[in-house]
Amino acid sequence: MSTARPPAHPPTDRAGAWLGHRLGRAVVLSYATAALLPGPGLWLRRAHSLPFGHMAQVPLRPASILLALVLFSAGLQVPVRTLGSMLRSPRAILAGLVLHLAIPLLVIPVVAFLLHQTPDSDGGSGLITALILIVAMPVAAGATVWTRAGDGDQPTMVGLVLISTLLSPITIPFVIGALLPLVGNGNAAALAMSGHSTNGGFALVSVVLPCAVGLMCRFALPTSWLNQVLGIVLPAALTGSLVLTYGNASGALGSFLTHPRPLLLAAALAAATAVCLLSFALGHFAGRLLRLETPSASSLTLACGMNNSSAGAVLITTALPDKPHLLLPVLAYGLLQKAAANRVVRRQASRADTPIPSPGAASTSSSSTVT
Repeated sequence: MSTARPPAHPPTDRAGAWLGHRLGRAVVLSYATAALLPGPGLWLRRAHSLPFGHMAQVPLRPASILLALVLFSAGLQVPVRTLGSMLRSPRAILAGLVLHLAIPLLVIPVVAFLLHQTPDSDGGSGLITALILIVAMPVAAGATVWTRAGDGDQPTMVGLVLISTLLSPITIPFVIGALLPLVGNGNAAALAMSGHSTNGGFALVSVVLPCAVGLMCRFALPTSWLNQVLGIVLPAALTGSLVLTYGNASGALGSFLTHPRPLLLAAALAAATAVCLLSFALGHFAGRLLRLETPSASSLTLACGMNNSSAGAVLITTALPDKPHLLLPVLAYGLLQKAAANRVVRRQASRADTPIPSPGAASTSSSSTVT
């Protein structure tokens, strides 16, 4: 008597699962590749133009296209049933949105004061500029993966990611404008220009629109079609996110290896660590102050500390193309926020006495790589 075999998974599903379980090593490999072979990554960071007709030229930014793919994938994976349950915890969502907007205004001045005490000729103005462009970004979609891994409040986290993304054309220019006086004259003009670009279309076109298109496809596609689309999009988005990480690392590490600046590296690591830890700490304190239930408090902490650093890196590349070393704090922050999120998840799991799933195993979505 023959035994029925389980249905084989499509090659795209197997590829997405394989890459998702090896995501940490893949990120390290992308960093190493950027250090050894930065050339293709530098090409990805530059703006290009494609001929259109006889005279017209269409501008093309590969990094923006990769970011759009990752965010489209994130919107495509939002469970429809989760949207209906978001209103059950309005206090946590409202607190998360307020804190996500307020924390940059509280943390960046402290870090700027400390950097101004250093012997750097411009008082750390470049690092402050990079940090502002990181913390001004919406909540990282990857926070949903960590929430799922730690049995957190998934509806609250999905709501925070979606609403902060939809509000980003308003909130990003506001945060940049409010913190602009902390930046020296050399970078103030570029930072102000980036604020105008987000108000004029960067956040809408590069952040909101791809995520919204993914959401609409999720609603519109039949289940059978949706599964097929997910099987193709998820591995592509995972790969695109790694390529984007490689491009950002090429800009930072390539220039650093060519002209080593150990003090700059140390300052970038210290500043990124301070901003990341303070953000997570304030989120944790707010959850306790509001007496939120443990899952909601965990989601609030993750939302306060995890920003879409990929979008911040693209904006830095656009606004400050001649200063690739400013991507160093972006790379540091991307790694640090994952380490801090892992700490939050482990604390949550130890309280519940449950096994700790790996974020890569919890989901093979591209959200886990949106930093």
